[in-house]
Amino acid sequence: MSAPEHAPARGPVTITVTSGKGGVGKTNVVVNLAVALARLHHRVAVLDADFGLGNVDVLLGLAPPFHIGHVLTGERTLSEIMVTGPLGIQIIPASSGSRELSALTPRQRRRLTEALETLRDDFDFLIIDTAAGISDNVLDTARGSSLALVVTSVDPTAVVDAYAMVKLLTKHDARLEIGLIVNDARDSNDAQLVHTQLDIAATRFLQRRLHYYGHIAHDQALRAAVLVQRPVVDHEPQAPSSRCFRSLACRLSGMTKGGPGLRVIASQAAPAPAPVPAEALQCA
Repeated sequence: MSAPEHAPARGPVTITVTSGKGGVGKTNVVVNLAVALARLHHRVAVLDADFGLGNVDVLLGLAPPFHIGHVLTGERTLSEIMVTGPLGIQIIPASSGSRELSALTPRQRRRLTEALETLRDDFDFLIIDTAAGISDNVLDTARGSSLALVVTSVDPTAVVDAYAMVKLLTKHDARLEIGLIVNDARDSNDAQLVHTQLDIAATRFLQRRLHYYGHIAHDQALRAAVLVQRPVVDHEPQAPSSRCFRSLACRLSGMTKGGPGLRVIASQAAPAPAPVPAEALQCA
């Protein structure tokens, strides 16, 4: 029997960006990574999964009339609440100040999964910005991803909390691929030291490796971009932090589109980290 002419769509690469500690710049990483991937001609959607205290739209200067809560109640479809950001990235906004969305019910989670399934043919990447901390919303969202990226800074408290997040993600799904991004680092040596410390601890106590996906340089241009509500990769493309985001996007761009679709609670073995493509040197 001959193979079908066209293989079925397998859904976008799903990357959950999370952190143990708040204030380490996780949402900034999400926004700038999304725009950097769009510059590489990928179709990118961003889900603000800090469902009750979302701020992706704030960082982009957007004022969406609807949010994910309207999808979870059945009032709107996902396509009706999405708003367009820089370079055509599509934002799925969260609510702001909605306590009832801080912990989704099983029914809400099923409805979210069903809504996300409608995106399988439309995007190459879905980047999920979680709330900070270790809530069930965070852990369950990461569990359905191709890759979980843990963002930390060089601050000792942030490093300790990043390890706690890695530990909980591992306990929740030992097969989930987990990577590390060190934000606001003085240089690559400082960032590599943070990774080494965390990787040694993860190898010794969790029996897993923690892969290093890069660092984002300490950069006043990044702070200035936040104040004008624009991604730094768009606002100041040659700033040190912008070059870091482009390098990160090039690394992730090598991930292949795959998996059975988008899931929020189902477990799945994750692929090995993609090698850095040859064009990564040109991204910086």
